Amino acid sequence: MARPIWTGTLSFGLLNIPVSLMSGERKVDISFRMLDSRDRKPIRFERVNAETGEEVPWKDIVKAFEYDKGSYVVVEKDDIASAAPQTHESVEVEAFVDRADIGIRFYEKPYILVPGKKAEKGYVLLRDTLASTGKVGVARVVIRTREYLCAVIPEGDALVLMMLRYPQELVEPDEYKLPAGKASDYRITAKEREMAESLIGSMSAKWAPDDYHDEFRQRLEAIIKKRIKARGATTKIKDDDAPEREDAATNVVDFMALLQKSLDTKKRTPAKTPAKKAPAKKTPRKAAKAAKKTPAKKAARKAASR
Repeated sequence: MARPIWTGTLSFGLLNIPVSLMSGERKVDISFRMLDSRDRKPIRFERVNAETGEEVPWKDIVKAFEYDKGSYVVVEKDDIASAAPQTHESVEVEAFVDRADIGIRFYEKPYILVPGKKAEKGYVLLRDTLASTGKVGVARVVIRTREYLCAVIPEGDALVLMMLRYPQELVEPDEYKLPAGKASDYRITAKEREMAESLIGSMSAKWAPDDYHDEFRQRLEAIIKKRIKARGATTKIKDDDAPEREDAATNVVDFMALLQKSLDTKKRTPAKTPAKKAPAKKTPRKAAKAAKKTPAKKAARKAASR
């Protein structure tokens, strides 16, 4: 059974709910080891002094901040501990806000809050009240020595704690060159808008997360299995199931044609009728006469020579 990452209380007002913080994600990435291509032996990464090239043991390593090129100030463990918040045992809800008010760019990592023994009543009370009001709790939590901003969100039977990014960590969209203004400024016609809406309507469906899989990982696993079966063969393995992609990179696009083509592909196409066999080619009359005359001439020549 998975171990809790953190144990404490979820508090808002004077209400305290004992909870455990459990991971809300599962790492499924395929990990690789670095090998020496000459003898297939693992490569070891060492901590070495940039000046002397000698390996440095962990006990002699300190943390430092580079405030100028080549200039460092050492930060001791006590400095980090003194900067850490004092409260380590609670998720303290500071405010309740509308769920739609938090932009998607703020969300970072999910955890699941699990109630402690005899804490179900307070847990369900907060969960159902948040769900009925459309609110989420904005809180702070300290894990190890770092304080995180987070949001407590109801989802089904669970209270999900989503780690949030601080505003300073986000890049504002206006720092990039983005198309501002109205659709008419870009010569988007009413017909194009109508066809785009029809296409979106034809492709609309209910959100079914189980329908989506990491296809890259599945194909990579299949290749690895083939490698293992081939006992470390180094020949290239062709993936016959890889879909072919059309190169659609262009600056001038006929949107009407693309939208119409997209809509047409969504319509059911009729079954293909079996191709008719081509009729046997008739030999030309001149060729047939020539074929008949040739053997007769050869027979006459043979008789004359005799």
